[in-house]
Amino acid sequence: MLRALATWSGAIAGLLLILAGGLIPAVFPFPDQGTLALKPLGVTLQVPALLLTALVGGHRAGLLAAAAYLSVGLFQLPVFHGGGGPSYLLDPGFGYLAGFLPAAWVTGKLSRQNGMNDPLTLAGAAAIGLLVLQFCGMANLLLGALVGRWGANVIPLLSGYAMAVFPQLLLCCAAGVLAWPLRHLLLIES
Repeated sequence: MLRALATWSGAIAGLLLILAGGLIPAVFPFPDQGTLALKPLGVTLQVPALLLTALVGGHRAGLLAAAAYLSVGLFQLPVFHGGGGPSYLLDPGFGYLAGFLPAAWVTGKLSRQNGMNDPLTLAGAAAIGLLVLQFCGMANLLLGALVGRWGANVIPLLSGYAMAVFPQLLLCCAAGVLAWPLRHLLLIES
């Protein structure tokens, strides 16, 4: 009973975190003429929010949060980048959204392995989850290209989505650093 409560509360918190993360553009402090200036990274905090949910809440909470997010977006609420609704299933970026499910599961499973009790290993688990998400997105783009769904736009689509992996990897480090104290605060054992 207590485990189910922890899973569901983690999933609800994760859903809210993913929804809020989709609204917040990621920035990073860069040196600029003797001061630090916040420069946009070109991505939102949505994927790190998903990975943080899985790192802290585990694979069940991460998977439930991802499934809830996809359900909310597919039922007409405009939470995806270009809106929402069932027509989003035909969007080139939907493979990345569908990749939220296996990415959350893999990240959550890895976070519960022995030795996952420092920010570096947690960031590594998040990075593996990000690579799973990227693989799903690229597979969708390539399969769509094979059946002619994207036309001549497949190369710009592939390169555009592939370039997002670099700032997301940086944010995986942040997710690992944030997950570490949260796991200690919530008494999560690895």
